[in-house]
Amino acid sequence: MKILAIESSAKAASVAVCEDGELLGQYFQNSGLTHSVTLMCMARDLLANIGLAARCVDVFAVAAGPGSFTGVRIGVSTAKGLAWGAGKPLCAVSTLEAMAWEASDGAVACPVMDARRGQVYNALFAREGGAPARLCDDRAISASGLADDVSARLRGAHVLLFGDAAGACLPIFSESGIAAGLAGDAVRLPCAHGVALAATRAAPRAPGEVLPNYIRAPQAEQKLTGGGR
Repeated sequence: MKILAIESSAKAASVAVCEDGELLGQYFQNSGLTHSVTLMCMARDLLANIGLAARCVDVFAVAAGPGSFTGVRIGVSTAKGLAWGAGKPLCAVSTLEAMAWEASDGAVACPVMDARRGQVYNALFAREGGAPARLCDDRAISASGLADDVSARLRGAHVLLFGDAAGACLPIFSESGIAAGLAGDAVRLPCAHGVALAATRAAPRAPGEVLPNYIRAPQAEQKLTGGGR
């Protein structure tokens, strides 16, 4: 099965194509360029360079959040357009779970994405048997609250930090006595390869059924409802 995956949940953006779990190609950039400008070009160029037509992709996949509201929205919209155009289904996967697919067996993966307002987006995964097992739901939590939860939930475990907030969380974990380290540079940030791997366990859906998963309402919406005060 050929999967074209898109990841644009934060500053970095990437597109990957996998076939039966094998990576055929991936374009990744962390330049800060607008995702709405780059993603379609990356997908087009990658397909051309590996000699694959969009109609020959079996399933499209996208990181549907959590993450940057704008980045997630652009990624989901781009993936929908590609899937609709090719007449193929679309898989939506958690940004956090996709990162956990890059961990090695035996590791406890702790993805942390900057959620602003003193919080990170997080979930915990035990990587065993070649796939991550979820230990908690995706959530928005303070870094100190996360350290407290990890200390209580995973006493003595070695934790591997992924995501754009990994560097900021590492000293907080260390101060809490948690044995933690940073994932390698090549896999620390969200990438489309992890999205493609996570999609192998996700249910394909009609593109119109896929929606972003923000976890927390956008700040503008919170202000309108009084929740942003």
